[in-house]
Amino acid sequence: MDAIRHKTGISVEALRKEEEGVIGAWGIASSVSDVEGLALDLGGGSMQMTWITSHAGNISNGAKAKRKRTKLGSNFAGKWQATFAPLLIPSMSLNSSFKEPESKGDFLFTSQGGGFRGWGYLLLYLHQTKGQSYPISIINGYTAPKKDFEDTEALKEVARTAHEIFRVSDRRRKQVPSVAFLVKTLAESLPHGINEAHFCQGGVREGVLFREMLPVVRQQDPLEVATARYAPPSAEALAALLLAALPRPSASRSFPSSISLHLVQAFANALYYHATMSKELSSSAALYSTSTGILASTHGIPHDHRALLALMLQERYGGELPPRDVEFKTHLQGILTPEEVWWTRYLGKLGFVLGQLYPTGSIDTSKPRIIPSAQWKNGLGKKGKKEGLDLTISIQKVAYDPSHLRQELENDVQKIQKVGKRKNWIGGRNGWGIKVRVSVIEEDLVAR
Repeated sequence: MDAIRHKTGISVEALRKEEEGVIGAWGIASSVSDVEGLALDLGGGSMQMTWITSHAGNISNGAKAKRKRTKLGSNFAGKWQATFAPLLIPSMSLNSSFKEPESKGDFLFTSQGGGFRGWGYLLLYLHQTKGQSYPISIINGYTAPKKDFEDTEALKEVARTAHEIFRVSDRRRKQVPSVAFLVKTLAESLPHGINEAHFCQGGVREGVLFREMLPVVRQQDPLEVATARYAPPSAEALAALLLAALPRPSASRSFPSSISLHLVQAFANALYYHATMSKELSSSAALYSTSTGILASTHGIPHDHRALLALMLQERYGGELPPRDVEFKTHLQGILTPEEVWWTRYLGKLGFVLGQLYPTGSIDTSKPRIIPSAQWKNGLGKKGKKEGLDLTISIQKVAYDPSHLRQELENDVQKIQKVGKRKNWIGGRNGWGIKVRVSVIEEDLVAR
């Protein structure tokens, strides 16, 4: 260290192993917001383990353990379980988050480091071959289910036989048997098993920077922040209109929690970015915006959030795609549940209507053109026997309307109503969907 300081004038300080674990946990928190689970950092010759809880910009991590390179004997799993597992799992999590201590498959597992990222790229390779085509190749935010993550034999075979694997070097291939042994041991040793594995790009560099931020900055949603630079003048008012068109939860119906307030605001922020493109480009460019386009490099976004926003933006431009992009959209939808996909269509068509009403993205809130409201409703359909969504769009009552607002709006909202037709449900007539009724009425909005 003294030689480096003498020659360069730069002071270099080596992190203590305890501090390295803490900062590494902060790096993981920068990559995955609102998470509680076991975090592992596997490098070339050591592994750092900790329990991490990250909510609303507040990060805490429990007891840590570091395992250096060592000879792994036959009783390694037993030693692991006896020595490490009790240190990593806070009792509060056993009592609250996991409900039944004896249940299996409850732990979220978050990993970083070159060793685990290589494992993640192997999983991506499998999901993009073998008759599949996983649509996103960004390792940060990628989630693998328990079944795939623990299939060590399949991944070892891929590493041994595949000619070329994206982002997996020959050096990483040689590490695969050791990583496979570790994954198998984890699966056997953790008292509650692994529910799913999240892969991160955050490390010490990201951890140092993230820890220096104020909590009020850390709790900001990365997708909302990343889209703010593209926001139209009335982005907040547009988001308010979108939210007003979503029904409040009822005893039997609710809105997917994955489509959060932050995601709706991000949608409003990016609502006009591709509007200057020709019609043959806008839908496709919007569809790719979160995976290879303007938002691809944004840090800390789960893949399902990338899929949700991309699908909403693509629907905002009418939803028409050339044949080569239809397959990509189908695979992007495969990341989500059918219910989530349906709501991306509904919100996307709402975005289309707003784009028609406010072509510049500017709203005079003192003179609103429309006020939407939505509620769950029984008695819909021709026979009045269906439950669904009742959307009412109120427009300003005027004596003379040279712009033909009501007529144009009634034509546009047909796109929203068609989302609720059974033939357009996700998975076909027997798939997932909701009946939608849209009504346009005239009111005195200023007095209201």
